[in-house]
Amino acid sequence: MSTFPDHALVAGVDGCPAGWIAVTWDGGPALASHLCRNFAEVMALTATIIAVDMPIGLPESSGRPPERAVRQRLGERQSSVFAVPSQTAIYCDDYAEACRVNLLHSDPPRKVSKQCFHLFPKMREIDALVTPELQARIFESHPELAFWVMNGETPLPLPKKVKSSPYGPGLDLRRALLRRAGLPIDDLKSDYRRRDVGADDLLDACACAFVAWRILNGRSMRFPQDPPRNPRGLRMEINA
Repeated sequence: MSTFPDHALVAGVDGCPAGWIAVTWDGGPALASHLCRNFAEVMALTATIIAVDMPIGLPESSGRPPERAVRQRLGERQSSVFAVPSQTAIYCDDYAEACRVNLLHSDPPRKVSKQCFHLFPKMREIDALVTPELQARIFESHPELAFWVMNGETPLPLPKKVKSSPYGPGLDLRRALLRRAGLPIDDLKSDYRRRDVGADDLLDACACAFVAWRILNGRSMRFPQDPPRNPRGLRMEINA
């Protein structure tokens, strides 16, 4: 049973080109979106629970149990769950150096994808701000795992992107799942410039808001059930 106050506000958060897009909800008939320049602005929102699509708890060696636990449930969508590089690699500013360092801190040795490397600044931002104590409020999530829950714990048959471009049928499927889950997405502000917030970014933030609401109400799942901690004491888990 939830120990949080009635009518509490939750936030779902996804990284976007302009920073972070947050969607807040109090369980009522409207969602609100907030474009935040940095994660400190996200934390300043009055949300009781924040669920964010970004790793919390960076590993000493590349790869974490949460991604392994989640990937096996997502079928063809498992490619959206990447192996988190080692913390040492994530703090590299140069791509070639990040690959070299991660090869030394992974078994089997693996380099870093360019897509993952571009997320390093956001990973470092969260790593600098989130403490074990703050994990009572800030939780790691993953949109595709959230949609898996909404879809009756069944992998989605359609991707949200094809060749790095938004895929209409896949986005429509996710909108339908959000509506069926009770999120009032149709009046949500979505007129951001594409170069600032992508259509998929906003839907992913809504999916994370769904997870935050489940956490608030004591209905969430976490993977793995007994999460390990990194050297800083941060739980390494993905919530849904």
